[in-house]
Amino acid sequence: MALEADLLIDRRRLKRGLALWRGLAILLLVAAAALAGRLTGGGGNLPGGQHVARLSVTGGITDDRRLIEALERARKDSAVRAVLVAIDSPGGTLGGGESLYTALTRMAAEKPVVAVMRGTAASAGYMVALPAQRILARESTVTGSIGVLLQTPDVSDLMARLGVRMDTLVSGPLKDQPNPFHPLSPEGRAALDAVIRDLFDQFVAMVVKARNMEEAKVRALADGRIFTGRQALAAGLVDAIGGEPEARAWLAAERDVPERLPVRDIVTRGRAERLLEAAWSGLVKTLISEGLGVDGFRALWQPAR
Repeated sequence: MALEADLLIDRRRLKRGLALWRGLAILLLVAAAALAGRLTGGGGNLPGGQHVARLSVTGGITDDRRLIEALERARKDSAVRAVLVAIDSPGGTLGGGESLYTALTRMAAEKPVVAVMRGTAASAGYMVALPAQRILARESTVTGSIGVLLQTPDVSDLMARLGVRMDTLVSGPLKDQPNPFHPLSPEGRAALDAVIRDLFDQFVAMVVKARNMEEAKVRALADGRIFTGRQALAAGLVDAIGGEPEARAWLAAERDVPERLPVRDIVTRGRAERLLEAAWSGLVKTLISEGLGVDGFRALWQPAR
């Protein structure tokens, strides 16, 4: 019985060792491919025939240089026949929304662009849909929230209770506005309100231009409220109810982009990064499937008893 147990242990150790070395071999091959790609100037999206590119905008929207560069590559790529902008975002920074809006406006000047709103496309999430020639939403999509928000904490009362005081030296009376250590001054509040008003006017102007609506009507809708997809359709903020199938049908009917063309995601990482990530993920899955945890790694290097 002891001999059989030892044989079983050795067999398991050999199996785990093979799994480890197989995974390491894959990593080495991918690393070599990545190095070759760098030496030959390779990178970006994998080559292919004509297709529809999908840009997924999810989570908080920030200023993302790599995303803008990926969009520019897609704009210059003759294989990209159209772009689907799939949005599921509650918003983000106005600068991030503006950068995507500008990049997609350039794209829409050369290629068909359709925006598909998923669960949420509000605030900056709605802004990035505006350059599209067609905006679709689900009936239950949360959208709208056209406006600008600035929040700052005021912990001055708490600091006073704790006996803590913050001394600040400034070059001008508005340099430390806003400041969490003291309330806004009337002058600071007025200055920040002017900034918010200007940013809000920019947002409204985007909607007026993109949706071809009267400014007064847009301002009536732009009080910060959210809309369902059905309400947004009635208000003229979106064009139709639907998802990607309806977007593809519209592209085929109105922009001569065949529905049979494949959809490929626009990625911000280079080929080498994606291959290395895929290889590492495959290695981890292999090790997990073989039951090789921390104890298993230790067992690999222990001499047989």
